Amino acid sequence: MSIASSIRNTLVPIHPEGYKFIAIFFVASVILGWLFDPLFWIGLLLTAWCAYFFRDPERLTPLEKNWTISPADGRVSSIVKMVPPSELDLGDEEMWRISVFMNVFNCHVNRAPMEGKIKHISYQRGDFLNAELDKASTDNERNGMVIETEHGDIGVVQIAGLVARRIVCWSKVADHLDVGERFGLIRFGSRLDVFLPANARPLVTLGQTAIAGETVLAEFGSDMGPVVSRRD
Repeated sequence: MSIASSIRNTLVPIHPEGYKFIAIFFVASVILGWLFDPLFWIGLLLTAWCAYFFRDPERLTPLEKNWTISPADGRVSSIVKMVPPSELDLGDEEMWRISVFMNVFNCHVNRAPMEGKIKHISYQRGDFLNAELDKASTDNERNGMVIETEHGDIGVVQIAGLVARRIVCWSKVADHLDVGERFGLIRFGSRLDVFLPANARPLVTLGQTAIAGETVLAEFGSDMGPVVSRRD
């Protein structure tokens, strides 16, 4: 195996969306270093962080059709029943909303929580409040996507936060998504909401760390209640 192949197999791939930002960080580091040498090293550390932010690791996704998989890396910040935002056109009945908050150190590539066909996409301009706030679901800038699955329509909402200023969604209406397939990302801190029919059973608890494409958020076909947990 060549040295180049060894490096490629060892390092986590960078998503193409990050290339220009990494270049900007590096050029800025060189310019600042020319003015004041210590600034170059600070800028170099920030460039390394930028590369880390845009990492796009492979994930091992469960293929059980009754499971909903996390669309984002981060912390489960909310598990509630509520009426979904009107722009999703999911009706006025309460659904489960499971929120995953991503900080600036989480991987920000977003993945489909279930297999299905994209039925509807709606982009809404809004505020840039702390994405952990409950009202961020309706007040913040966001991009909502409805996926038609064998368990009914589900909603996936990318929500911008305090730092995030760019939501990217490269999937389009009528596209078919496999579970765990990449569909977008949010730059520099944000949140993902998943809206599920009321007959789903959440399998995560508040504060739990979720991994995009791997962590099972909820399941269908179970009459048991939501999972309870304890902190040791």
